[in-house]
Amino acid sequence: MADAIQHLPLPGASIARLHVLVVEEDPLVRASCCEIAQSHGFAAHGVEHLQAARGLLESNGVDIVLVDQRAAMGPGFELLDRLRALHPETAIVVMAAVSSVSAAVEAMRAGAHDYLIKPFSLEELTSVLDRLARHRTMDTASRGLREKLRLQGGFGNIVGQSPEMEKLYRILSKVAQTTHPVLILGESGTGKELVARAIHVHGHYASKPFLPVDCSSIVPTLMESELFGHVKGAFTGATRARDGLLVAAEGGTVFLDEIGEMPLDLQAKLLRALQEKEVRPVGATHRVKINVRILAATNRNLAEMVEQGRFRRDLYYRLNVVKLVLPPLRERREDIPLLAAHFLDRIGREYGKKFRLSAEALAMISEYPWPGNVRELSNALDRACSFCSGEQVQAGDLTSPIKDFYLQHAATQRKRPRSRAELPEAETEVLSLAEIEKRAILSTLAQVKGDKLLAARLLDIGKTTLYRKLKEYGVAVEGKGGLA
Repeated sequence: MADAIQHLPLPGASIARLHVLVVEEDPLVRASCCEIAQSHGFAAHGVEHLQAARGLLESNGVDIVLVDQRAAMGPGFELLDRLRALHPETAIVVMAAVSSVSAAVEAMRAGAHDYLIKPFSLEELTSVLDRLARHRTMDTASRGLREKLRLQGGFGNIVGQSPEMEKLYRILSKVAQTTHPVLILGESGTGKELVARAIHVHGHYASKPFLPVDCSSIVPTLMESELFGHVKGAFTGATRARDGLLVAAEGGTVFLDEIGEMPLDLQAKLLRALQEKEVRPVGATHRVKINVRILAATNRNLAEMVEQGRFRRDLYYRLNVVKLVLPPLRERREDIPLLAAHFLDRIGREYGKKFRLSAEALAMISEYPWPGNVRELSNALDRACSFCSGEQVQAGDLTSPIKDFYLQHAATQRKRPRSRAELPEAETEVLSLAEIEKRAILSTLAQVKGDKLLAARLLDIGKTTLYRKLKEYGVAVEGKGGLA
């Protein structure tokens, strides 16, 4: 056997028969890797040169490629680019000498999934193979988790598993089954319309229309016609009669977004319509019966507006039968990785790619306060993916406010109360790449409550790599998702 592999007793394992390709000039290292892979239940094939690897990759299904760092680093990461283009599901492991660790890390940034430092032990190699063999299953489970969250309690595209969101789900499951008005409060971008749609879709009115109206975007003089309708000739330009939303949504739901912007005189007419369950179109002498559920939302403090005389007290009480308060994203930071994965999945389907975040990018979006909440996160990732040169979103692809905040406020953020997993204070706001990587790993591990498998998946690095880093940081690897 080659010196590149230090032998240990072969651990027992049963892995689905996946195909491993070894690209290595040294015949002993190549043969040793193939022998170990085959002994561990894989189909394995070794080639000496990049040209032979190209032929196999294009003619056979290869699940895992073990490639020498020099071949992987070939002109412009040619092998990595070809693999990602032709076989995006194929996992790549770079084998590098101790002196080439930085090159291996660079290869990971170019698309490799993990790396092994020569000489590596049998246990290290089989651990990497085991992880990658389960990678597709883990990806499926991850997609299943997102789908479960998407459908949990039947709540559309709402994503989150933080305590705040789980509490919201429990309330929604009850609210959706009633016909009461609901007042949805929350900052801009927290997903108020998404929640309103979820209530409609999973309530008694699901088969009927859902009609949203933004009270802040309609000219006050036209808002009455928008809600109640008008008859022909009611005003200049009214060339034909038109039903208002409260009539058009018969049997369904009307969502009044930014209800706090509604003029006081129209508030009185809306209250009368809700109480009497009928409306009078503009210019009409007759009334029309209505049967709709009203959902309203605002980012304003309606209770304060009531005290200031800017919102009708009686309408406030009428709408406030059930009140939902949506948490801002900064108060449920543990949902950021899952939300990011959700948005990257969506964006990837549009681009025909499988986008993922680098460790540095994940660290930055996890630190940023997101004043625009979930909407801002979605827009930021949309933009980052459009600037991304490959499929991995790097820190440099993020918007300037996110990068500037991370650099300018890193020291301040480190002075907040910290868990044992977080880093000690630094004396400068400028962080090295290694320090950013360390913060990203430990922050992610803290957010997923020590689940190392989930942390590795979110960071898009190998479990072996994660364990190696944790040992470097002096963090115990035993426990949830660990080796013990």
